[in-house]
Amino acid sequence: MAKLVFLLIAAVASSAAAHAQGQFTPGLKPFVAVDAPVVALEHVRVIDGTGAPPEEDQTIVIGHGRILATGRFGEVAVPEGTQRLDLSNRTVIPGLVGMHEHLFYPSGGGVPIYIEHAMSFPRLYLASGVTTARTAGTLEAYTDLNLKKMIDAGQMPGPKMHITAGYLEGKGSFAVQMPELTGPEDARRFVEYWASQGAESFKAYMHITRAELEAALTAAHSRGLKLTGHLCSVGFREAAALGIDNLEHGLVVDTEFLASKQPDVCPTGPTGEDLAKLDIGSEPVQQTIRELVQHHVAVTSTLAVFEVAPPLAQRFIDALAPDALRNYLVSRDRLSDAVRKASALRVQKELEFERAFVNAGGLLVAGCDPTGNGSAVAGFGDQRNLELLASGGFTPVEAIRIATFNGARLLGLDDKLGSIAVGKQADIVVLDGNPASQIADVEKVHLVFKDGLGFDPEKLLASVRGQVGVH
Repeated sequence: MAKLVFLLIAAVASSAAAHAQGQFTPGLKPFVAVDAPVVALEHVRVIDGTGAPPEEDQTIVIGHGRILATGRFGEVAVPEGTQRLDLSNRTVIPGLVGMHEHLFYPSGGGVPIYIEHAMSFPRLYLASGVTTARTAGTLEAYTDLNLKKMIDAGQMPGPKMHITAGYLEGKGSFAVQMPELTGPEDARRFVEYWASQGAESFKAYMHITRAELEAALTAAHSRGLKLTGHLCSVGFREAAALGIDNLEHGLVVDTEFLASKQPDVCPTGPTGEDLAKLDIGSEPVQQTIRELVQHHVAVTSTLAVFEVAPPLAQRFIDALAPDALRNYLVSRDRLSDAVRKASALRVQKELEFERAFVNAGGLLVAGCDPTGNGSAVAGFGDQRNLELLASGGFTPVEAIRIATFNGARLLGLDDKLGSIAVGKQADIVVLDGNPASQIADVEKVHLVFKDGLGFDPEKLLASVRGQVGVH
C-alpha cells in the first residue's frame, strides 16, 4: 500500500512538473499568426526607422527571415505562392530595440526585492513590438543567459536577448540581491567570469568607485564588450573620461552638479529642488554634453520609469496578478502631490537634456526599465517612452528612430536590424493607425514579425494575463 501511495504521489508530481514546463516553454506555435515561406505586406504605410518621412501604399516582401523587397505597391515583384496580407490603413515600423530592459519587476509593498519574470516578460516585450532587448543588468544572470538560449532555440517566444551581466556595485547598495565589489581586482574578476559565461555587456551601478569602474572597463574593452552605467558615486564627465560606452537614465541621475558631491561617494539627490535649479542651457551642463559627444558616450532614455502615475490602461490592469495590482494601486493612490510634481519635473528636465544632447550630435537610445514603483511594465513602458519622447519636442518619426535604429547602432547591429531595408532581418511591427500623426497608435499592435515569423500580440498578452508580479 505504501508503495502504491508513493507511486501515485510521484505520478502526480511528474504530471504537475510536465504541465508547468509546458506552460513555461510551449514553443512558438500557440502564438504564431503568420508562418509562410514568403509573405507580402501590402498597402502599408512605412516608417523605416531612419528618420525618413513615412511612405504611403508600400509593399514589403519578407522571406527566409529577411526583407526581400520594398517599394510602392504595384512596383514590387511578388513571387508566385506568396501569402499576401492587405494591411490598408496600417503602419509598419521596425521592431523596437529596447536598450534598458529587465526580466525582473519589484515585489511591491516597499520591499526592495525584485522578482524574476522569466515567463511573462519575454512575451510582454514581444507582444509590444520589442523584437530586440538588451537586459541592462540582471539579478539572476544564469536565468537570463539560459532564457536567451531557449528563445534562440525556439522553445519559447521572446525578443532577441542581449544579456548584460551585473551589477558592478560598490558598498552601500539598497538592494540585497546585488553583490558588493571589494575593489578594482574584484571588478576585473567579475567581468572576466561573466564574459566567460556569455554576457555581452556589463553595468556599473550607483556605489562603484572610479578605480573599480576603470578596472571593469579595461577588462570589458579588452574582450570587445561594452559597459553601461546607472551612476551616482561617479559623475558623467568622470565616466566619459574613463571610457564608459553608455549612460542610463540621463542627466536627472547625474550627481556632478550637486554641491555636496564628494569623490567616489553617492550623495542624496538630485532632489526636485535640485532639478528645478538645473539649467540645461548653462555652461556646466553644456560642457557635460560636449564631453559625452566627444567620447562617443550614448545615453539611454528611460522616461517611463520616472513617470510614477501614467494613464492607467486596461491592459496594465489585466496583466498584473491580483496582489501585485492591489499593492500598486494602493501605493499609487498614496502618492503625495509633491512626489507627483517631482516626477513630472524629472520627465520634463530629462527631455530638455535629451533634446540638447541629440542636437549636439549625441546618440540617444531608449528602454523601459521595469522597476521604480511598478508603473513601467515590460513592453508597455517601451511604448510609453515613445509617447513621452513625442510629447517633449521630438517628432514621432524621430522618437521611432531613437527606439529602433539608434539602439541597433549602439549594439553594433545596424547592418542587420533597426530599420526596414532590403537584406535586413524581418523584424517588423504592424500597427493599426498612424503613429506619425498620433503617437499613441504605437500601442495598437496588430502583428509582430521576428525573423519573418508573425506573432499574434493578443495571444501573447492573453497567455500572461494576471501573471505580472508572480512570474
